[in-house]
Amino acid sequence: MIQTLISSKTRIKLLLKFFLDGETRSYLRHLETEFGESTNAIRLELNKFEKAGMLISEHEGNRKYFKANDQHPLFQDVKSIVRKYIGIDWIVEYVAKRLGELKQVYLTGSIANGIDSQIIELIFIGEINEEFLHELCQKVEKQIQRKIQYKVLINTQSFDKLFEESDAKFILLWEKT
Repeated sequence: MIQTLISSKTRIKLLLKFFLDGETRSYLRHLETEFGESTNAIRLELNKFEKAGMLISEHEGNRKYFKANDQHPLFQDVKSIVRKYIGIDWIVEYVAKRLGELKQVYLTGSIANGIDSQIIELIFIGEINEEFLHELCQKVEKQIQRKIQYKVLINTQSFDKLFEESDAKFILLWEKT
């Protein structure tokens, strides 16, 4: 879907990297290693995003770090498009909101790190019917054409323990209000 609007694969990778959660920071050489692309192609796209005001940069030592500009007027729109591309909107609307005693949903794994993947890794926190969750996830998988892998934790204390023991990145997708 997004490939028809944006033909540059490098640009799509950068959008995922920086706009999925808006807090990610990275520098050129790290992106080169992560994407497996030339620094020149990445540098050109970073410069375009920075010139448009979509990314901001700061120097630390000899590295120039980039981050999404959350003050840019299109920040929320781009973030929404990236989340729709991944399928997060389907997960929130058709899974999270239909599970009774669900407290929170977190994204983890490759996608949480801004790397496109056919597998969406989630953590559901709450006392929920896992059979119903499995059915909902199967329906959503067909819509978004990605596999959903998940772990269910009963309470936030279990998540806190997992969070402390892990180097993984977790992005809060949904929280019961």
